[in-house]
Amino acid sequence: MTGTSTAAPFLTAWFEILDGDEPSRILDLVSDDFSLSILFSTGDGNATDFAGDRAALVGYLEQRERGTRTHHRLSATTLGQDELFLGEVRRAGVPEASFVAAGRVNDEGRLERLLIGRSSEIRFT
Repeated sequence: MTGTSTAAPFLTAWFEILDGDEPSRILDLVSDDFSLSILFSTGDGNATDFAGDRAALVGYLEQRERGTRTHHRLSATTLGQDELFLGEVRRAGVPEASFVAAGRVNDEGRLERLLIGRSSEIRFT
């Protein structure tokens, strides 16, 4: 792999907003042709896939437990328009799950594609 890598600034800001007081602000960061898939595993083979466009993101935001879970970066990189983010979800400061996110940011600085996988069955720390 060639190119200069930097810590994923877009996804870092995305998760900070998501964990903040107004998580719906992330809706302002998506492109008109945005699509996502968030595979959210809670263990024991149970998972929900929030997949689709902006409406799917709205549905994901509506079901979230606001203020209980926070996202913490373990590592991140950027290559061109793509950002990769490895993180940990904590509930009240206690590690609950690991996740990986991949996003593609368009030339206007908006998120076009988002793929997130979350599992409580593996830890990277």
